[in-house]
Amino acid sequence: MTASLSRRDFLKCSVIAGISVYVAAPGSAALAALFEQQRLRPMPWDAATGKIRYRTDATAKVTGEKIFSYDMRAADLPGWPQRQAHAMLLRATRADSAYAGFDLSALGDGLRPDRIVTAADLQRDGVQFPQFYGEDMLLPEGKTPAYLGHAVALLVWHDFARFRTAKSALKFRDGVIRWGAKTGPLERDPWAAFRYVRVGGATPFDDDAYSSLKDTPLFPLSYSKKRPQWPQANPHGGLDAQGAAFAGQIAAALDKPDDGTLVLQREYFSQSIDTAAFELDNGNAWFDTANATVHFVVATQSPQEVAEAGAKMLAASGLGVKTLVLHPCYTVGYGSKDHNPFPFYALMAGLYGDGRPVRLANDRYEQFQASLKRHSFRMRYRIAVDRKSGKFEIFQGDMVGDGGGRQNFSPSVCLVAATAAQSIYYFPRSDLASTVIASRALDAGSARGYGTLQSMGATEMLVDEVAAELKIDPIELRQRNVFKTGMKNTQGAIPGGAMRADEVLAKARTHPLWRDRENRKLEYETAHPGKRYGVGFGCVQKDFGTGAEAAFVEVAVSKEGRILLRHGAIEMGTGTATSQAALCAEWLGRPADDVRTGETDWSALPMYATDDPWLMQQSVQDARQADPRWTPNYMSPSSASNSAYFCGHATREAARLLFTEGLWPAARAIWSAGFGGGQLAPLSVRAEEARWVEGKLTAGGLAPLALPQLAAKAHELGLVTGAVVHTFNRWQWAEAEFPLATGTQRLPLDGLALRYGDGSPAGAGRATANGYRMIERSRVHYPPAQRNNAGVVYYATMATIAEVAVDTGSGRVELLDHHSILECGNQIVPELVSGQIQGGLAMGIGHALHEHLPLYEDGPGNGTWNFNRYALPRARDVAVWTQSSEVLPPVSETDPPKGMAEVVMIAVVPAIVNGIAHATGLRFRELPVTPEKVLAALSGEALPKEDAA
Repeated sequence: MTASLSRRDFLKCSVIAGISVYVAAPGSAALAALFEQQRLRPMPWDAATGKIRYRTDATAKVTGEKIFSYDMRAADLPGWPQRQAHAMLLRATRADSAYAGFDLSALGDGLRPDRIVTAADLQRDGVQFPQFYGEDMLLPEGKTPAYLGHAVALLVWHDFARFRTAKSALKFRDGVIRWGAKTGPLERDPWAAFRYVRVGGATPFDDDAYSSLKDTPLFPLSYSKKRPQWPQANPHGGLDAQGAAFAGQIAAALDKPDDGTLVLQREYFSQSIDTAAFELDNGNAWFDTANATVHFVVATQSPQEVAEAGAKMLAASGLGVKTLVLHPCYTVGYGSKDHNPFPFYALMAGLYGDGRPVRLANDRYEQFQASLKRHSFRMRYRIAVDRKSGKFEIFQGDMVGDGGGRQNFSPSVCLVAATAAQSIYYFPRSDLASTVIASRALDAGSARGYGTLQSMGATEMLVDEVAAELKIDPIELRQRNVFKTGMKNTQGAIPGGAMRADEVLAKARTHPLWRDRENRKLEYETAHPGKRYGVGFGCVQKDFGTGAEAAFVEVAVSKEGRILLRHGAIEMGTGTATSQAALCAEWLGRPADDVRTGETDWSALPMYATDDPWLMQQSVQDARQADPRWTPNYMSPSSASNSAYFCGHATREAARLLFTEGLWPAARAIWSAGFGGGQLAPLSVRAEEARWVEGKLTAGGLAPLALPQLAAKAHELGLVTGAVVHTFNRWQWAEAEFPLATGTQRLPLDGLALRYGDGSPAGAGRATANGYRMIERSRVHYPPAQRNNAGVVYYATMATIAEVAVDTGSGRVELLDHHSILECGNQIVPELVSGQIQGGLAMGIGHALHEHLPLYEDGPGNGTWNFNRYALPRARDVAVWTQSSEVLPPVSETDPPKGMAEVVMIAVVPAIVNGIAHATGLRFRELPVTPEKVLAALSGEALPKEDAA
């Protein structure tokens, strides 16, 4: 039995590599819940105050109705067979010998899998990973695993009871995987290396002598023993040779400082951790051979990537798949489900179900063994400071991260670690290099923090050490060196918007936790013998976005005045559905009624992309942009804190067009009719005067109009009743000129489709789908490709003061209190911002004090890790009842909201470590700071270094 797809449904399909990709419509109560129609409730909107009482999925959360893909079985899905097959992956627990097959004799005949899939089967059928994930989806016999946990075989059972019993029998059993000759771990070049050199002018505001934005970043010519070989220095050579020469001058100045300069050299280590997402990686796929269709339910932050890459993967196989029906689902991931290889394992599993749907879902042991990890980093920093003024003069950094066995996002994490290392400071000269090696560790990917937690956390610890050397208040030292508006970052780019870290520092310095720390230390230690009290501080500014952010959004209004919002962003538990719906209120008087996220069908606006937006040459962009359907990037995943600013921009622009081209002319028509046909109203009222008051539109003292009235009139007159927009940002918004009824307008969009009235053929533009007509741009203005060298330009700032107590008997660090100050522009939904602050702080506290994964043989790749070994912070560890936070008010009501979901977790890490130094006089540079490390340091023992890059 198959789900029936109407002709209209098929018209909405995208065709990728010859595969029709269809995003399934809900067809049962369970699937409807999965797709939000049952799970999401209209937000209780107080029109008088403009406040939302609770998020769209609040009811589902507290009643247990919230459904993840992990909850779905074939019986829940319309048209699927009722019998569900189950699968597991066999994984290698060594990476130093040739793989020689497996032994399932422990299962006996009764528990043997109904289907076994190996690399030979995949090779025969032409099934392989999308290029992004490299080779050997399943490891062939005779090859050495690329990493611990490398999958070697897929085992499928047609019933759950035998599957569960067999899986338990295989768990932790030595001898299941057979080994041949010992080869040692694979030796491979690093995944990537980048170097950013900048030499500023006479003042922070003068032209640079050299920078990556003005000239070029440095790229390695080759690698030797996992180290990059940079271009040879030549002040008269090419741009890269000139950069190397400036780097040599910086090194020479650090090697031989003058008497008035303090040079401090330190080394820091940030560990590998598990993101510990509540929902485990999972997928459920059914290959309906009779209809050559694969149906696929999956948890992912990047549904568009799964749709595109999954279709190409199926098209390249010899199995005759013609259609992919994708069910993207709500999930939680903190980055770990962004460009994760697991969906493609689950898609592969579905091909071998012998007609049955196959569910591939990790248990927690498997999740530790296979999920994407945060990169560990070792950072070697040198800083030069003028002893008299305390001004920073030079910052040099050499960062080496461990990317594990597959490349994934390691090049990007490597880049971001280097560009973020400056934190909130201005440096006249800097040389920041970052390398991420390939190793036998698990894959590291897009974990929350994305390299900046590692590099900026170390910078904040270093600055505290400088303050101690110079005997300057640590916040005062920061104030002397804080990055201000108009200054250039270490890539030579001037950040967008006002830089407000100086305001954050000023607030922090006057907070009682900081101001009274010495008196509080004396009082606490007197009252608590055996404990030492300290207060630490950290302040960072985190970039948000990737430099190639793209989004699709549709905002439409029905005849009855109901607002539909469709968005490409996925809800990950962050409240994206709520915040994007709320953004509609500015232009439409209330939040969207019907919110659909994770959408991938954008046939109404048929844009396409062809090239890597980060590596694109200007000549390529110039040649392709003449096609009004072309864009540098099609759609971004939900990551890089891109929801509020980048996704929100698209939502606001779609809502704005619906207002200016639809509701506003409808309002003028209604008001004109009241003046006898329109002699006065068009002359006496302007759009700038329009205001929504308690859910009704008024302007210039005219009668308030409810949205249903306006919507009905817009439909009646054939005005705009729906807008689909596409946006692109390369550290600056792309703009294009569009011919509209109100005249040609230059808009911060690069694609636009409009629906007029009920979607009848009348109206400007080329007919596309769902009653829409594409309005082809007449001219487009894309940011130059050179702006990729900027690295980052959008920042949000966060500072945290941490109050700690160290037990000298047990070594335990207790977090007594912490206060945070965030600057993030205008908050869309303040309660969601508060939730992100609290959750981010908990993650940062875990990173500082609790969480740790060994990288190699003793680590999670051996399959024995679970929460019995991995310490997550609990309520008692995060000062849950005493913590506080505040958000700086925006400069004005027009400030855009900033991406803040990552920055909130970072500052607390150095704040805690700096607080321990204040308490004990001991500096800890290897994370996490565990009781064992504290006791060893208190006894004067040397601390061992982590086995890492």
